[in-house]
Amino acid sequence: MIKAVIFDLDGTLLDRDSSLKHFIQDQYERYSKELAHIPKQKYISRFIELDQKGYVWKDKVYQQLLNEYDLSNLTWEEMLDDYLHYFPAHCVPFLHMEDVLKELKKKGLLLGMITNGFTDFQWMNIKALGIDHYFDTILVSEQEGIKKPHKDIFLRALKALDVSAEESVYIGDHPENDVLGARGAGMHAVWKKDVFFDGSFKDSYVIENLKEVLNVINEFQEC
Repeated sequence: MIKAVIFDLDGTLLDRDSSLKHFIQDQYERYSKELAHIPKQKYISRFIELDQKGYVWKDKVYQQLLNEYDLSNLTWEEMLDDYLHYFPAHCVPFLHMEDVLKELKKKGLLLGMITNGFTDFQWMNIKALGIDHYFDTILVSEQEGIKKPHKDIFLRALKALDVSAEESVYIGDHPENDVLGARGAGMHAVWKKDVFFDGSFKDSYVIENLKEVLNVINEFQEC
């Protein structure tokens, strides 16, 4: 019997790719004077390339950008502060996100979230999506002092929800951090397919979009 569904944030509930593109376009306009010698699309493409789906923190990204484009009139600290301040305003949810969360709550299921990242920043993004009230527990790796795929952060979420691993389903887009990490803690796990990993990872439980979550949960309930 499934009692809880636990989600990843970035790439699962939050469409980070779209959010990042919106943010970078906005940042380029804010710094259009300083960045005028760089074609807009070139700046955006290079940022996305250096960002590596969010797995490279932005201090490194901005240091590289400033060095490559000889932006001596800017500092990476200034650009990072701009990112931290303005990114949440550009958060874009995946299609059906809120409808799925509402339906899961209607079914009486507990909801949890486990996300790697910096506490304040991730909470700003969660609140920007307007979904914090749906969740019974939210764990951010910085605050917890441990990050996915370590099994202890998954076990900590289970303890907070007072459910067993067998009574829970975890849904995330990263093959190792999410799917294998959750299974390492004994949980059921579903991979929300991401083309970034396509071809390098195969799994039995795969969804293409959030709307499929409801059918997958029903399948687990029937097992």
